[in-house]
Amino acid sequence: MGMVLRGCAGQHKPTMIKYFTRLRILGVFFALVGALILFQMVRIQTNVNAQEMSVEIEQQYGTIVRTIYPERGNIYDRWGHLLAGNKDVYEIGIALNEVENPETLATALSSVLGLGYGEVYEKASLEYIEGKQSYAVVTDFVSAEKVNELETLYDQYEKDRAKVGKGDTVQSLRGLHWTGHLQRTYPENSLASNILGFYNYKDRESATGYYGVEEKYNDLLAGNPVKITMSRDPAEMVNVPDVPPGSSLVLTIDREIQAMVERVIDEAVAKNGAASGTAVVMDPNNGEILAMVTTPRMNANEYWTYPDVFPDSTPYNRAVSETYEPGSVFKVLTMAGALDSGSVTPETSFLDTGSIVVGGQYIYNWDRGAWGPQDMTGCMQHSLNVCLSWIATQMGPTKFYSYLQAFGIGRRTNIDLAGEQIWPLTMPGDNDWY
Repeated sequence: MGMVLRGCAGQHKPTMIKYFTRLRILGVFFALVGALILFQMVRIQTNVNAQEMSVEIEQQYGTIVRTIYPERGNIYDRWGHLLAGNKDVYEIGIALNEVENPETLATALSSVLGLGYGEVYEKASLEYIEGKQSYAVVTDFVSAEKVNELETLYDQYEKDRAKVGKGDTVQSLRGLHWTGHLQRTYPENSLASNILGFYNYKDRESATGYYGVEEKYNDLLAGNPVKITMSRDPAEMVNVPDVPPGSSLVLTIDREIQAMVERVIDEAVAKNGAASGTAVVMDPNNGEILAMVTTPRMNANEYWTYPDVFPDSTPYNRAVSETYEPGSVFKVLTMAGALDSGSVTPETSFLDTGSIVVGGQYIYNWDRGAWGPQDMTGCMQHSLNVCLSWIATQMGPTKFYSYLQAFGIGRRTNIDLAGEQIWPLTMPGDNDWY
């Protein structure tokens, strides 16, 4: 049996070689075709002539490639209170080929929207040029209430047409169009604005989130935009496709606690003539941030006031964006590390003489006084610099700095806010360590 099989294999060997050779040739062929298709796609997308041709087609046929942006996700506090959302607003424009009475358009828009008569009249009187000049934007971000006023006026003029005598001037708003879209809104104005950040909604084509949650989770909130080709004239627009909205976020912030702490901080800053104030309220059981307050703050609906509210290099949120020496707060970390490592116990005694030399430098207590015999609880109660410095020397550099690293000093907390700043932890052996 084995001999027969060996004989058969020998007889078919040339045929199998030809078979695999053909497979290799076909594989190389299809690989080359795929590479050519990919090359052609890249060439078309980056070719200047192709881009110019696309622009010419748009101008010739009166179309434009427009990006349809999804509804931006909402931001809520832990109990579902809306902190950042969206509202319906409208772009007001004029279809030039439909205009009957530029004077009526200018009068109505200047009266209802407070626009300049001359500016509106100039746009309403523009010559209609098919494929090149068919529509003029008058203003944007108009409220639904104002659009309702215009719609009522429009309908009234249409009803009055039947009463106009032959040869009389027709009062008409024909040519007027309003196109709805969404505007980012912050119902609580400045509440938690240092946490939320803001969204520069007026820049409709390239709006993005700045600072806080709006910047940190911009891509998640924004969703995925879709590009479509549509008429430049709103009157000829077809229904735009539905685009799934961006994701909404629920924060750990408690709106009531946030509002209360903001009120307390503002009063304390005013009472003490302080340059600024910062407060963070955290749940010690799980680390959730219930409130985070800094000054100054601004109304996020009026984000264009940012340069005035935060002049020069003023941080938007000092709690995460401004580094500073922690002072006596650091004693908590020193004592925690010493107790955990066994360097001291709560009953360890220390004689406070009012000063200690560490690294050739004299360290004194906050009041320059000597507090005499103390246990570790007394050192913490009286916030004694001398005692805590002595504790650090008892731990030694290696142990002391290993605990600081374990506490995360010198590293980002990766809090869900943009703009977190750190100050590197200087370690033994570093050039600037002493």
